[in-house]
Amino acid sequence: MTRVTRENPLRIVVVDDHTVMRAGVVALLAAEPTIEIVGEAGDGREAIGLVERLEPDVALIDLRMPVLDGASATAEILAGRPRTRVLILTTYDTDEEIERAVEAGAIGYLLKDTTREQLVEAIHSAARGETVLAPRVAQRLVAKMRRPAPPALTAREIDVLNAVADGLSNVEIGRRLVIAEATVKTHLLRVFAKLDVSDRTHAVVVALERGLLRGLRH
Repeated sequence: MTRVTRENPLRIVVVDDHTVMRAGVVALLAAEPTIEIVGEAGDGREAIGLVERLEPDVALIDLRMPVLDGASATAEILAGRPRTRVLILTTYDTDEEIERAVEAGAIGYLLKDTTREQLVEAIHSAARGETVLAPRVAQRLVAKMRRPAPPALTAREIDVLNAVADGLSNVEIGRRLVIAEATVKTHLLRVFAKLDVSDRTHAVVVALERGLLRGLRH
């Protein structure tokens, strides 16, 4: 990467659907001589066109926006312009939001309580290809990695759950699998415990989400 100086600043686009918030970010960075704001956008779709046209070093993008959200925009931006680094700047720090952004290819994830100094440093780090995470975001990722994996379902438990998904009663499941109705109930109780649910419907929903049911993976 070319050395960043006053004469050769980092070229940045700021993407946020809240006009006042976007103006605030631009104002924060305006006084930084090594950063030049070259464009602004109010939604993810507009951001993609902006990056394609301007080819900035870093795109500073919010997550929840109309037309196209930040994670989806990130994926499309990087597919067409992989040299641009995408740095998320948002108020949301849920596991789902963080994972979507990281999976889309964002190099960093900051929260909007970030100070000006931290933001400037993060933009420079992102431009160098270094991962940048707000402390709370880093803590959530580490906690998730340390979380023990849920116990796996046995082949027989999956057979029972597939039968539940087919709409069979306990008696009918027993007939299909040639096991006693009491055994079906025992398997279901174990399934409920492993999937952390309390009824058949939620067991099927969670199993579908995890791709556990044969022929029903997505």
